[in-house]
Amino acid sequence: MPTVTVNDVELYYERRGQGEPLLLIMGMSGNTGHWGEPFLTELETQFEVIVYDHRGIGQSAEHWDPFTIKQLAEDAIGVLDALEIDRAHVCGISMGGMVAQELALSAPERVATLTLGCTYCGGPEATFGTPEDMQMLAEAMASGDRERALQAMYDVNVSPTYAEDPAHFQAFIERATNRPASVAFIGLQMQAIAGHDTHTRLGEITAPTLVVHGTLDRMLPVANGELIGRLIPGARTEIFEGVGHLFFWERAEESAALISEHAAAAAPAQ
Repeated sequence: MPTVTVNDVELYYERRGQGEPLLLIMGMSGNTGHWGEPFLTELETQFEVIVYDHRGIGQSAEHWDPFTIKQLAEDAIGVLDALEIDRAHVCGISMGGMVAQELALSAPERVATLTLGCTYCGGPEATFGTPEDMQMLAEAMASGDRERALQAMYDVNVSPTYAEDPAHFQAFIERATNRPASVAFIGLQMQAIAGHDTHTRLGEITAPTLVVHGTLDRMLPVANGELIGRLIPGARTEIFEGVGHLFFWERAEESAALISEHAAAAAPAQ
């Protein structure tokens, strides 16, 4: 099992594909398996794709001390260091997008391009999902009823159209139950998210930036992506109509193509 020790924590990682390195940073409660094969298969035709599990998640070592988004960004940099990658394209989704923001701010020389998907920057204009949705999700997760919790997670993460296909729900169940994070550990990640605030610093990001968001995102409403796109100089914002939080599941091929086009557009002229 490939692991690296970063900041005194053992982190699991995978590398696949060929091309320039692309570091993918997963969101809250997710692990390497949550990216989904359709998305990864598309990306590996253009990039050497690096995925890893955050501290305390998936196949990485257990970790029960509180941490911050900035510390998770230091972990991401540590993964690049351990793999001897000086510079990479970086894509972060949801909580991983918050990590990617901090990475781009603290180590701009390491980021060839930046893609921020279904994410949040904090500050007075940023918003989480509705109180009703957040309460429903919290109650389901705390209920001890696994089926109820999984259904609630699915409902707030995908669009109604995507949810109509039973095969999509089965794929979600398989991913969600593969090395699932405990409710207690998700609480630590939520604590880190609550402390995240880059909105006054996003203007300092120098990496060419792509922002992707779905209009039916119930976890982090689309206004968050639009805000980030306005705050980062020169950012390109792509909005998927009728798509939920997990846009890279619902539009895997299109999402991978956007990242590839973004990287190619930022490449220096030969």
